Amino acid sequence: MTRDVDKARSKAPDNAQRSGDVDAFLTKLRTAPKPASSAAGRLIFALDAAASRQPSWDRAMQLQGEMFQEAAKVGDLAIQLLFYRGFGECKTSKWYTDSSALLKAMTGVTCLGGQTQIGKVLKHARDEAMKQKVGALVFVGDAFEEDLDQVCHRAGELGLAGVPAFMFQEGNNPLAANAFRQIAKLTGGAYCPFNEGSAGQLAELLRAVAVFAAGGHKALADYSAGKGGEVQRLAAAVKALPGR
Repeated sequence: MTRDVDKARSKAPDNAQRSGDVDAFLTKLRTAPKPASSAAGRLIFALDAAASRQPSWDRAMQLQGEMFQEAAKVGDLAIQLLFYRGFGECKTSKWYTDSSALLKAMTGVTCLGGQTQIGKVLKHARDEAMKQKVGALVFVGDAFEEDLDQVCHRAGELGLAGVPAFMFQEGNNPLAANAFRQIAKLTGGAYCPFNEGSAGQLAELLRAVAVFAAGGHKALADYSAGKGGEVQRLAAAVKALPGR
């Protein structure tokens, strides 16, 4: 009994130190200098380019064009393309303010088999936001094959950097659904499932996110006023985000 108490006491300082380290880490993130703003809103458009996504890739190219067009009505928008595929390949483009230039970049990408790399996506978005404000991260994918705790840690960091992640899931993979919901919650974004039958709804939601990235809460509120329930629910999910 005495030895058990002694063991518990010996662990207490370690636990206290660990707790203190976590608190210090969170304080550092919260008090970090705010990233510089730019005239144009910035949105990271991240895509799973694994082999299972090939049938949806052409649709994704069309969607990014629609996002640009809608955002242009309320302000300037710069979009960075990010995709992963194959064996550990994860690439980012430069920031585009022209839809046709981004479309040209996307047409050169083909899908390859490989595992998901969503943790890398979240880390990249966090790093970009620490350099200059990022209005939103959009992710479109259909699977999740990573350590959930590690990815959620990245999501928490992204949330503290002020970047909401809008997680769009194609299909009904339950593991992906659980992970995408948690990432959206930790970043203050939203989770939206879709399938082939709801491609029109996906387009509408992505346009809404683009409007938010370009014009903030007011622009999104104005845009969602005359739209369907899904867009209004997305707007409600992000209306309490700080610093917008």
